Amino acid sequence: MASDLLRTSDIAKTLGVHANTVRNYEKWGYLPEIPRGENGYRAFTAVHLEQTRLACLVLQWPYLGERTPLVHLVQSAARQEFNTALAMANNYLTQIRKTQAVAETAVQLLEHWVNGRLTDTTTQTMTISQTAAHLNVTVETLRNWERNGLIDVPRQPSNQYRIFGATEFARLRVIRQLVQAGFSLMAISHTLQWVDGGKTDNLREALTLPPHERANEAIDVMGDHWLPSLQEMEQQAQTIIQQINRLIQLVDQT
Repeated sequence: MASDLLRTSDIAKTLGVHANTVRNYEKWGYLPEIPRGENGYRAFTAVHLEQTRLACLVLQWPYLGERTPLVHLVQSAARQEFNTALAMANNYLTQIRKTQAVAETAVQLLEHWVNGRLTDTTTQTMTISQTAAHLNVTVETLRNWERNGLIDVPRQPSNQYRIFGATEFARLRVIRQLVQAGFSLMAISHTLQWVDGGKTDNLREALTLPPHERANEAIDVMGDHWLPSLQEMEQQAQTIIQQINRLIQLVDQT
């Protein structure tokens, strides 16, 4: 049985992480208690290996929302509170799918607008403050969208005040929906330039910025490639659930 025991270096090599990562996982409560051999070295079992695999899987980027619930998920599994861990994982998957539904609704709104099936029935023109109240956003938000090139607002010749009409309202509703759904301003700007240039198809492709067009390639801005990121997170969440079930089976066999 002793031959089945693993060292810290064995765990690290198997999972492709640094040995200090494994030691930190132990310190942070991500792993079950690790017995020590007569030589004082940690003696890991297959359960420790699979729990470490779970921790690596759960805590890798990207993930949706705050990291804290995911940490609690890993710690629950380490305590072998698997029902709690599974419930957390399933809740996380549900959260991702709800976010995907919101993103899909925003894309559909964009498609309807581009194809002329979304218009604004407002007949009167408004100032920027009236428009902000009408759309339930702040004045600074509207100015920011304009600064970022998402909309070009006409101005009154007499005083140069911005004047918003039905055309602007419809466009702003689309922008607002895309922003609220998680798409970055860069991705939205790229898409609107696409549309303004006469392209009305492949809008999903336009919403996913290629790496060379992202604001800072050193920083992963998920909103620049939001739809693929959500799909990746959904697959990750499903793998997390599978890994917890694998741990349950392994513990039952020991």
